[in-house]
Amino acid sequence: MGLLGSFCIRAFFALALATTALPLSASLSPYYYDKTCPNALKTIKSAVEEAVREERRMGASLLRLHFHDCFVLGCDASVLLDPAPTIDSEKNAIPNKGSLRGFEVVDKIKAKVDQACGKPVVSCADILAVAARDSVVALGGPTWQVQLGRRDSTTASRTKANTDIPSPFLDLPALINNFGKQGLDVNDLVALSGGHTVGFAKCRTFRERIYNDTNIDPTFRRQRQATCPRKGGDENLAPLDPTPVIFDTKYFSNLVQKKGLLHTDQELYKYGGQTDGLVRKYSTNAGAFSTDFADSMIKMGNINPLTGSQGQIRVNCRKVN
Repeated sequence: MGLLGSFCIRAFFALALATTALPLSASLSPYYYDKTCPNALKTIKSAVEEAVREERRMGASLLRLHFHDCFVLGCDASVLLDPAPTIDSEKNAIPNKGSLRGFEVVDKIKAKVDQACGKPVVSCADILAVAARDSVVALGGPTWQVQLGRRDSTTASRTKANTDIPSPFLDLPALINNFGKQGLDVNDLVALSGGHTVGFAKCRTFRERIYNDTNIDPTFRRQRQATCPRKGGDENLAPLDPTPVIFDTKYFSNLVQKKGLLHTDQELYKYGGQTDGLVRKYSTNAGAFSTDFADSMIKMGNINPLTGSQGQIRVNCRKVN
């Protein structure tokens, strides 16, 4: 997934503080580190802002890391674990290998936070959740209160990463089912898909769409075919929307115009489909998208966290203590 001027848009989104009626995990709290490491959040924020300044695309990459983490075994930083004798790394799963990025940035954030705290206090899972929020804000999107107190897993599952992370080739019923297994509803599906308002995708993920789908604007099809041939060029990048480093509503406007890059994107708008109304709403109502995206990010961040004595606080995000 990718993220990111027209910073009056940015200012608008940043002011849209989200509230949610969704029940929050009783074990998590936005104030979890207030006593143990009061400088934790501002340290993460500063590090994320620096990373995004150096490479705007990194914001989308950090958001995608959090998403790919939460959809496999819950939000527990299992996605960060390198291969080891007892770790079947999720980094080698089909949705992640060669495309998931930002691990070095997470390493830098972890080092800075541990220095600010004086010892490893903040979990890698919480770093991912906060970095995702701060990346969205850095790219002009909304902010929200991140629930904190997750602990890090001691296991990973390449198999579950292959089955549970949604493929870019799914149809709408399969997408709804995939998100439903995580406790996320249709509204969450559409709002979280709006994260594709930032970032890029590789030719191999959208080739089938631009050569075989019928629900596609012909001019857009030709534009994308120019850099994504039928054979070869698998790694060639294309923006997920026209402003891939600004968090705005262009993603949804594109869908209304049949210009969704991925098959799964355009499945959200099919002229009479179940999710058409939400896509149209978000395409013209930035405030509604801002609020709903923030609410759904909080909800996603509450998927099966390890808390209390579960898991551990990793010293190195890449390996078990």
